[in-house]
Amino acid sequence: MNYNIRGQRFQVTDALRDYVEKKLSRLDKYFEEPIASDINVTLTVTKGKHTVEVTIPLPGVMLRAEEKSEDMYASIDLVTDKLERQIRKHKTKVNRKFRQGNGVRSLFREEGSAVSILEEEDELELVRTKRFDLKPMDVEEAILQMNMVGHSFFVFANVDNKEVNVVYKRSDGKYGLIEQG
Repeated sequence: MNYNIRGQRFQVTDALRDYVEKKLSRLDKYFEEPIASDINVTLTVTKGKHTVEVTIPLPGVMLRAEEKSEDMYASIDLVTDKLERQIRKHKTKVNRKFRQGNGVRSLFREEGSAVSILEEEDELELVRTKRFDLKPMDVEEAILQMNMVGHSFFVFANVDNKEVNVVYKRSDGKYGLIEQG
C-alpha cells in the first residue's frame, strides 16, 4: 500500500505516520492482491476534535471513512474499524450479486476470519418508500425547506438548471449541494 498522509493545521509526526500505516495495513488481509492505488489519509485538528479521513480508491468502488474523537490515535482506530465494516459489507453484497461471475468479487479474499463474520452482517433492508412531487425552487429555498422539516438532506427540482438536486447538512454545520453529472 502507498500512503499519502497529510496533516491540516498541524505537523504529522513519524510516530503518528507509523501508527496510521500499521493500523491501515490490517486491511491487507481482505484483498487478494496488494492495493495498487494511493491511500489518502488526512489528519485534522479543529476545536479540540481530532479528525481522520481515509479514502481508498479501488476498481469499481471507493472506500471512504471519517471519524472524530478527542484523541488522534483513537480516531485512527475508529476509522480503521469503520473501513473494515465497509469492506465486509461490500464483500457480502458483491458475493450475493455475483455468485457466478468474477467481476469485483475477485478483489476480495475468499477465506480468512472475515468470511465467518460476513454472513452475520446485517441485511440491507428497505423499510420505506416515499413518493412526492418535486417543487421547482432555488438552493436557498431548498435549504430552508430542509431545515423546516428537520431532515439532514432535501431533494428538489432546481429552478436554475431544471435538474433534480440534493442539498444536505454537513458535519461542520455548513451545507452541500449534489447535482447531476
